[in-house]
Amino acid sequence: MFSRVGRVAVEAAIEDINSDPSVLGGTKLRLTVQDSNSSGFLGIIETLRFMEKDTLAIIGPQSAVVAHVISHIANELQVPLLSYTVTDPTLSSLQFPFFVRTTQSDQYQTAAIADMVDYYGWREKWDHSIGEKLAQKRCKISYKAPVKLEPTRNDITDALVKVALTESRIVILVAYPGWGLEVFSVAQYLGMMGTGYVWIATNWLSSVLDIRSPLSQDEMNNIQGVLTLRMHTPDSELKRKFVSRWSNLTSGKTADGPLGLSSYALYAYDTVWLLARAINAFFNQGGNVSFSRDSRLKQFQAGNLNLDAMSVSNGGKLLLQNILATNMTGLTGPIKFTPDRDLIRPAYEIINVIGTGTRRIGYWSNYSGLSLLPPETLYAKPLNQSSSSQRLYPAIWPGQTTEKPRGWVFPNNGRQLIIGVPKRVIYTEFISQIEGTDTFTGYCIDVFTAALNLLPYAVPYKLVPFGDGVENPSPTELVRLITTGAFDAAVGDIAIVTNRTKMADFTQPYVESGLVVVAPVRSKHSNAWAFLKPFTWKMWAVTAAFFVIVGVVVWLLEHRLNDDFRGPPKRQVVTILWFSFSTMFFSHRENTLSTLGRIVLIIWLFVVLIINSSYTASLTSILTVQQLSSPIKGIESLVTTTDPIGYQQGSFARNYLVEEFNIHPSRLVPLNSPDDYAKALEVGPKKGGVAAVVDERPYMELFLSTRCQFSILGQEFTKAGWGFAFPQDSPLAVDLSVAILQLSETGDLQRIRDKWLTRSACTSQGTKLEVDRLTLRSFWGLFAVCGLICLFALFIYFIQMVRQFTKHYGKEAESSGSSSLSGRVQTFLSFADEKEEEVKSRTKRRQMERMSNRSAGDESMNSSRGRYKDSSSTMSIENGVVA
Repeated sequence: MFSRVGRVAVEAAIEDINSDPSVLGGTKLRLTVQDSNSSGFLGIIETLRFMEKDTLAIIGPQSAVVAHVISHIANELQVPLLSYTVTDPTLSSLQFPFFVRTTQSDQYQTAAIADMVDYYGWREKWDHSIGEKLAQKRCKISYKAPVKLEPTRNDITDALVKVALTESRIVILVAYPGWGLEVFSVAQYLGMMGTGYVWIATNWLSSVLDIRSPLSQDEMNNIQGVLTLRMHTPDSELKRKFVSRWSNLTSGKTADGPLGLSSYALYAYDTVWLLARAINAFFNQGGNVSFSRDSRLKQFQAGNLNLDAMSVSNGGKLLLQNILATNMTGLTGPIKFTPDRDLIRPAYEIINVIGTGTRRIGYWSNYSGLSLLPPETLYAKPLNQSSSSQRLYPAIWPGQTTEKPRGWVFPNNGRQLIIGVPKRVIYTEFISQIEGTDTFTGYCIDVFTAALNLLPYAVPYKLVPFGDGVENPSPTELVRLITTGAFDAAVGDIAIVTNRTKMADFTQPYVESGLVVVAPVRSKHSNAWAFLKPFTWKMWAVTAAFFVIVGVVVWLLEHRLNDDFRGPPKRQVVTILWFSFSTMFFSHRENTLSTLGRIVLIIWLFVVLIINSSYTASLTSILTVQQLSSPIKGIESLVTTTDPIGYQQGSFARNYLVEEFNIHPSRLVPLNSPDDYAKALEVGPKKGGVAAVVDERPYMELFLSTRCQFSILGQEFTKAGWGFAFPQDSPLAVDLSVAILQLSETGDLQRIRDKWLTRSACTSQGTKLEVDRLTLRSFWGLFAVCGLICLFALFIYFIQMVRQFTKHYGKEAESSGSSSLSGRVQTFLSFADEKEEEVKSRTKRRQMERMSNRSAGDESMNSSRGRYKDSSSTMSIENGVVA
């Protein structure tokens, strides 16, 4: 089939080249065709006969089997071998330097399929040859079903029956066009083309659809919902012209009518033009078409093959260099080779078979990955292959459904899941085995079975005990056995910790867990000084100091205005203390008159209100609730000691304490039962016991439900949970996680917990550990605000005092000559002690006295001036008389 469309395209290219003298300067290409009738053996024989003639280059062959053999011959004879159909990536340039692939390599097709598998979130798949690319996407091949090169229907049936018995429902079909459709026919017969299956075919199917379109009704029915790839060739004017010529080129070529145009035909056409361009460059560089005999072939002179007639091309290397250096644009787009001899910009179209035709749901390229836009529109944009940028249009899957298939089911081969269950010695409420049976009960088992019942499919399983029944087994070892294949899963009280997640996948946690510290506590009764306990000594000291400070500040602000804050010094001291401490009960009788004093008092009363409320609440708690005390406050205080620490045998707590808190292993004491816990804690570290026990919260809550002399101290210092373990990338872990969330949302998870873990609590309900005393840290903000207000008020008050003192006493001080510092300070203090009204009245009297004195002085001066004038006149007269 490919040979027919390829031959038409090659002949069209040769005709176009020979009709254009500018291409080869008048040199004509001559095409010699050897048809092997799709037989690899005949292909090899025909090639050997073909090479008896002097040959400059070879285009073909069609199959990878023949290409491998001919490539060896091409290497020896130094004849470039160009192939537009062989996509096998194992034909490397290192092993076969004269082999040139002029189409896209299968390594890119497998990368495209791997990206599709990753995009849809599938993990375990079945295919023939793309394991490496799937592994890069954390996918794995669950089963390979090889068939013969030319299989019969029975061969295909046997292979597909084995596939149907596996759990994977994602089938990647790598086949030859000659029998590929037969696989779908058998799959339809076996019921493997229905809902739940996913079929991804390589580009052989798109070529069949392009060349043989339309297929028969039965053939189309067999491939409904299949995804396939088609080599993408950008749209161009050159391509459109060739497409319009194609029907004329193929008419009359076959008895079945015109052939459809496939990507291989376009690559075949471009391959001839590529060779012509290289030959033209070869001649321009002085290349000479000449051949020489290979002396090693003389021994094969006898026989009909005439192997000794084959000769070595003297210009083969130069022609090969020109082929690899060609840079042109053809029907398939830009044609240029990478250093690895692959064509640049490989890209594929992703095709969905629907109804009587196909639908393109997206593109793939090695530059942009999956996309909705053609790759050539994205090359100029910045590279972005993040998961959010990978998109495809919705597909219609087998069974005519748009819902993405799950991709797997439990295999229908009668095999059960072997699930390991820890055989616990203590805390059997979580999980235990009924003696003499294979039945397990407990909280963990009920959660597991309830989650399984929510799955939309049946899960056959068998619970197998793990452990000797004498000591608690190691959950880490149980998880490790999943990686060895001894167990398919693990169910039980298995904490999800880092080293275990590296070995297996866990479900959503079905119970919250974390390490806690449990230690003995003793009741603490109140005494005669219990009223002092709500505050620390620093809090008491700062509170008392602020009472005095606020009293002094208010006294300073009110002293010169308010008679309640005046009097003898002893009375004023008593007033300060009485006023400040009476504000604690809001019983102060003194009124404040100044604006600054009222501001300070309001802020202080707010602070007192908060302190009183906090004190009352704390004291009430101390006096009405039984207090429990312990020298251990949590993991921090436990680490600083050298006392022994107990832990549950087999728990991860031991390694965690050693690795995270650097606790010496000699301090850690393994304990095997709740009775061992209680005994070790009661004895204490000085008599061979332990100071505390570190274990997971669910165990400790069960332990403390009947032992009230112990308590959890401090907070959880790890955050974890319990989950069910499965092999990595197991889809069952995901489905069970969803089921556990459904149990939580409906309340069933809590009901299961109440069934197994709720016990009658001990009689010490309402007891609690010693409450933390109220410290200064809780109130420093209030004290800071109050202190700032006091300082601000004193600053304003001081400014006002200085201005008044300067106004009323400045000139008097200068006139009296009191220029010494001590004199000015004494005068200022006397002024500050005076009542403001007295200062104002005295100042007013002095002003009036000065005004009256000024008036009297003016009258005296006027009278003296009159007497002087009268005396002068008398003397003048007397003088005149005398004269």
